[in-house]
Amino acid sequence: MAYEKLKEEVCQSNLDLVKSGLVKLTWGNTSAVDRGAGVMAIKPSGVAYDTLNASQIVVLSIKTGEVLEGTGRPSSDTPTHLYLYQQFEALGAVVHTHSTYGTCFAQANREIPCLGTTHCDNFYGPIPVTRHLTAEEINGEYELNAGKVIVETFRSRKIDPAQVPGVLIASHAPFAWGPTSAKAIENAIVLEFTAQMAIHTIALNPAIMQVPQVLLDKHFLRKHGPKAYYGQPDKK
Repeated sequence: MAYEKLKEEVCQSNLDLVKSGLVKLTWGNTSAVDRGAGVMAIKPSGVAYDTLNASQIVVLSIKTGEVLEGTGRPSSDTPTHLYLYQQFEALGAVVHTHSTYGTCFAQANREIPCLGTTHCDNFYGPIPVTRHLTAEEINGEYELNAGKVIVETFRSRKIDPAQVPGVLIASHAPFAWGPTSAKAIENAIVLEFTAQMAIHTIALNPAIMQVPQVLLDKHFLRKHGPKAYYGQPDKK
């Protein structure tokens, strides 16, 4: 019973992911962590969403990946989630989808360019695409190596995962994250919406350029910067 609250959160976030329209069949999953307890929880592999309940959610040690609670097999993407939590300590939840437009960019091996203020409000620059995994990486610990190539992308390009809370794995699909399950799903929704708008914008104007840095700074920092003024102040 020690992890009941976390399991309920992850179960609900998976159901919320379906309601968002980002998931077809069982192509997607969410996870979340309890840093104090040193655990993560994730959807079991291949379980239909319409039969999913909190008792089926699998709990694992963040440090070792050992299953601590749950009788089902955890999602096949568990090693990817686990590695992201191990390397990016600010992450509280991770979302993986095969949403249509985000996956189109991943399959095209193209980042999602920052073309307008809707994107600027949520992602501090383009949403990157990783390199392709090598044959050795694919035939080895594939899901773990997917996590490693995400971390490699952010560190080699000096991208802050708190400021760009999403990525495309080349020829695969999007991952998004956030400090909470609700925020991670929101970021996954925004990633898909910006990808959709980018595809239509490029179709209308193939020569379109990314927004000027000054406009990106203004829109992102007014919501997320140290002097943010968008929305209502937090009540103490």
